[in-house]
Amino acid sequence: MAASVMTRKGQVTIPKEVRDRLGLKRGTKVLFFLRGEELVLKPLRGTILDLKASVRASSRPEDFERVRRAVRRSVASRIRSDG
Repeated sequence: MAASVMTRKGQVTIPKEVRDRLGLKRGTKVLFFLRGEELVLKPLRGTILDLKASVRASSRPEDFERVRRAVRRSVASRIRSDG
């Protein structure tokens, strides 16, 4: 286990052992969420653009909400499966 001190700006340094284990590099985006009283840090692999192939494009405006729901389900599924 490693510890870090929070700065007055709310910044902490992620210990090298943790960065190495998670494969965190400079520029890696991370997601923070609470699990009870624990703070969970999760590396984000890929971007929303990676999901575009999972939803068939449509030129009909009424399909926008359907596409939005499909993307939200896909993102939520990825977050759950990585956890």
